[in-house]
Formats: sequence, structure tokens, C-alpha cells
Amino acid sequence: MPKKPLSGKKVILILCKEFGFRWISQKGSHVKLKRETFRGAIITVVPLHKELAYGTLRGVLMLAKVDEKEFWQRILAESQTIRRRQYSHNYRRPPKENQKR
Repeated sequence: MPKKPLSGKKVILILCKEFGFRWISQKGSHVKLKRETFRGAIITVVPLHKELAYGTLRGVLMLAKVDEKEFWQRILAESQTIRRRQYSHNYRRPPKENQKR
């Protein structure tokens, strides 16, 4: 399912923005994230590596109780909205013929 390798920072951003986790602590190159649910707290640890191995990412998602398919769908949706924003800022409509510049 992975389209490209993800960094630890990117995984942390997705978990915090999309799944409601918040940063708790950091020890060395590992960040601890937490989310409160009605069943109790869910805690996961994300290493701050440049590229997370696929198995490491799956372990992080398993601890976070996040479905892998949903995680990749959110990444796809986020990248598409970023592309839309970039294109909308770069696009200029041509002036109408009767308008002056």
C-alpha cells in the first residue's frame, strides 16, 4: 500500500492533524503521542527517522489503533488538497477583451 517512504515528522503531522493525537514527550529521537478516547488513552511512539521502514510504520499504526488503509487515504487526500492550493494560487485568469490591464 505505501506509495513512498514517509519520514517520522510526516507521520507525526498526519497523526496529530487527522487522527487527533497530541505530542506528549520526546526522548532522543522518539516522540510519544497520545489520544484520549472514551475507552481510555491511546499512546504510540514514533521514531524521528528520515525514512520509516514499512514494518516500523505498521507498528506505529498498530499501537495508535489506526487502520492502515485509512491512514494512506488521509495522506492521499492531504496531498491532493495541497496540489489544489498550489494550482489555485498560480493560476491567473486571462483579462477580458473589454477590460484594461
